[in-house]
Amino acid sequence: MKAYTFIKTGNEWYIDLPEYIAQGGHKGDLQMVEGADTMLDLIAGNNNSVVLNIDAVQFEGADVLLLTEKCDPTIGGGYYFLQTFEGQEVNINMWLCGVTEFVFEEIPGRIFIKRN
Repeated sequence: MKAYTFIKTGNEWYIDLPEYIAQGGHKGDLQMVEGADTMLDLIAGNNNSVVLNIDAVQFEGADVLLLTEKCDPTIGGGYYFLQTFEGQEVNINMWLCGVTEFVFEEIPGRIFIKRN
């Protein structure tokens, strides 16, 4: 399990992933869009940043993002569904881009998250 920080700039969420930039990635690739931003708005509340513990292996107290569709390699990433967060039903569909593969070295079938 690793803790990742997400930062909101204006109305846009980004994952803080300097190792991705150091390996030649672009900041625009780190933007959370297509439902992932909605999830972060919900989790962060009125805050402009939030830290999530994230892993492909289940851990205590974590909620799960379920892969519903792996995208074609030309698009990258996959579509995930978050049914509940901290006991509340949220039913959020989201697309997580190819940076997901950078983080996990694959597009995992499940991603476990917990607010830090």
